[in-house]
Amino acid sequence: MTPPGASLRGWLDHLRSRGRLAVARPGADLRFGVAGIAHRLDGRSATLFPRPGGHPVPIVSGLLSDRAWMAEAVGVPQDRLVERYRCACLEPVPSRDVEDADCQQVVRKDVDLTAMLPIPTHNEHDHGAYITAGLLIARRPDTGVQNVSIHRLQVSGPDRLGALLLPRHTLAFFQAQESAGADLEIAIVIGVDPLTLMASQAIVPIDHDELEISGALRGEPLPVTRCVTNEVRVPADAEIVLEGRLLAKVREPEGPFGEFPQYYGERAERHVIEIDALTHRESPIYHTIVGGGLEHLLLGGIPREASFLASLRRSFPCVRDVHLSRGGTCRYHLYVQVDHPAPGEAKNVILGALGTHYDIKHVTVVDTDVDVHDPTEVEWAVATRFQADRDLVLVGGGQGSKLDPSAAEGVSAKMGLDATVPVDAPPMKFTRIAVPGERELDIGALTAPAPADWQAACHG
Repeated sequence: MTPPGASLRGWLDHLRSRGRLAVARPGADLRFGVAGIAHRLDGRSATLFPRPGGHPVPIVSGLLSDRAWMAEAVGVPQDRLVERYRCACLEPVPSRDVEDADCQQVVRKDVDLTAMLPIPTHNEHDHGAYITAGLLIARRPDTGVQNVSIHRLQVSGPDRLGALLLPRHTLAFFQAQESAGADLEIAIVIGVDPLTLMASQAIVPIDHDELEISGALRGEPLPVTRCVTNEVRVPADAEIVLEGRLLAKVREPEGPFGEFPQYYGERAERHVIEIDALTHRESPIYHTIVGGGLEHLLLGGIPREASFLASLRRSFPCVRDVHLSRGGTCRYHLYVQVDHPAPGEAKNVILGALGTHYDIKHVTVVDTDVDVHDPTEVEWAVATRFQADRDLVLVGGGQGSKLDPSAAEGVSAKMGLDATVPVDAPPMKFTRIAVPGERELDIGALTAPAPADWQAACHG
């Protein structure tokens, strides 16, 4: 059965049928108005904006702003989401090339981005309009291997974008081309199905094409098509595609922009993209993600959890579950659940977790009786099982996130907390209290709302 998230328009139908698609009044202001409404509804409903700023192309935001919605999109229970994603990363399905793709129903080479697309300005001090939900697809000319990622893209001119490229695969592709004095051909895809959106954030080796992870999530090859002006393959049913090049030896000012840590990424000299063509469906839909909102956080968080779980399990069979907490911006704070670790193994898990990705700043390891998806449970474990002089791991001067304002140009201290029960603890010392049979009670059958004469009910 095809998962509900296999097409963007099908997913919008799914959300509408469940009362989770709001329609704004026509004409919402592109400067802060769209973002304000979408942010207020974030996590409660997606929002569709007809004629935003008077533009004929509608905007949608908030497609995946709840973990349960992401599980629905994949077609699995919420507690199976991370495992299903992990399996898709391990067993990718090659894409299928097609002709006459919907994303190329209209082809424009006289590109004027703000005239053709309703690109919002999101946060107060953003430098201006930003494309925030564009999947940047880069293709290595020598091997044909592609990479898919999301970058903030500042509109700097009619056919020009400023791009923040962090040290990941797209940057590696570009550096190889730039060293040879050549531009890197890319495409920016706006308005894709939720499965491809999720796949774009996978943490996988550099020779893995995230579009093939989308195929694994849907259970069949993703239809792709060649761009009009370059060799990049893009999802055939996408709403909008910008075809262009990352320019070698060119840097221009970009930023500030409101980022996932809830702060602004600073203005600096950054990479530049020149757009050669814009293609789209008839009557396209433009997707935007509000910087620092739930969709922004969760879209990066869930795929990372799956990747981290796979990585840690390879070295530590005791690892059962992981979670990137919202309080840690779904990037910096990782909770790891372990089952009967050997003496000292919890500290090894901490060190292994810190090495899985430079974004991870603090790791907390807990036992299986602690729900890693409940920050209160994790805090309780730290409060009652952790001693700083015994269970703290501290690493100075590690590579961290360049978007963490407390770091020094991306150099950051790392910390691990071993909040597991000591191996040699007496049996009753750390046994949690529990009421026998409580979980099996049918509360609905055993209780009722209090009547007006509740005092009489006390003697009923």
